[in-house]
Amino acid sequence: MSPLKKIYILKLYVAGNTPNSVRALKMLNNILETEFKGVYALKVIDVLKNPQLAEEDKILATPTLAKILPPPVRKIIGDLSDRERVLIGLDLLYDELQEEEAQQEEVQDGEPPET
Repeated sequence: MSPLKKIYILKLYVAGNTPNSVRALKMLNNILETEFKGVYALKVIDVLKNPQLAEEDKILATPTLAKILPPPVRKIIGDLSDRERVLIGLDLLYDELQEEEAQQEEVQDGEPPET
């Protein structure tokens, strides 16, 4: 039986179709489809159309990506062009690295010690 996968809930706040907003959405979609296929939900919020949502979530600049679940909430501002920075900034890469290390330790524990 395979372990349950985490579901990532993300919100991307953009200001219309500006070049930075379009680039951020494109980069984020690329990261999510490559690294988190099927284990995420993304909501794109245009702060020009929904300023109250930006105010409620204390968004001061766009584009801003917020990881809502799993906790803690993390935010990263910018066009998301640096893939590793995005993953680390949202604790996504850290979680994946921890899981890989745990799997490697399990494999090592099952092997006899080298002589």
